[in-house]
Amino acid sequence: MSTAVNQTTPAKVDGLRRRIGFWLRNDAAALLWPGRCLVCEEEAGEAIDLCERCVAGLPWLGPACLRCAMPLPFAHPPGAACGACQATPPPLDQVHAAYLYAAPLDRLVPRFKFHRDLAAGRLLSQLMAERFEPLPRPEALVPVPLHRARLRQRGYDQALELARPLAQVLGVPLRPGLLRRVRATAAQSELDREARSRNLRDAFRASPAAMPRRVVLVDDVMTTGATLHAAARALRRAGVERVDAWVCARAP
Repeated sequence: MSTAVNQTTPAKVDGLRRRIGFWLRNDAAALLWPGRCLVCEEEAGEAIDLCERCVAGLPWLGPACLRCAMPLPFAHPPGAACGACQATPPPLDQVHAAYLYAAPLDRLVPRFKFHRDLAAGRLLSQLMAERFEPLPRPEALVPVPLHRARLRQRGYDQALELARPLAQVLGVPLRPGLLRRVRATAAQSELDREARSRNLRDAFRASPAAMPRRVVLVDDVMTTGATLHAAARALRRAGVERVDAWVCARAP
């Protein structure tokens, strides 16, 4: 039975502050000039760019649907699916979200995604690694890709920037070439739920190369799930047996 991050109780602050080897600050400069919290600019801890107060204020995701990470009442048993996922099973087997999309994540994610704040992206990836470390390892991490036109405009792919250090810390192969975004689409944030699904129809295409049996899609925020579902369908058509998703935050 797999560990379900969505059903864990909030981790203690000390657990989040534990050192993760990839991010350890062990150079002389870090000791002389401690980092600053990316939220409030107070002095940060040794292994994470957040102060103790901001770590304690992170919006933990408690009990949630295992298929879509939507928060559930505490009365639901661990591993339960919400009514919508029971009625219409999604193409994702499991979705794990590190946090709710609330303060301060609702400031850090846009800074990273739209304003080239790569330090915020590094922090978000670190928080994801901390939360997802107990999960079974897939055969590959696949970041949800941008279309080449959006990539030229933005200059970097935020899902890839999250997935690269996550793969290194957790020891999972990173396979960005398994999935391509072949059709430019309107920004999802500008559309309602139904329009989001139409907007992403046939937007992704999987590589003709041999596919792993189990992969995990990586993205920043899950809102309606339309993007992740479209990407998962493309992978399943190419022969992937199981597709999960790991996201930094879930919009309630």
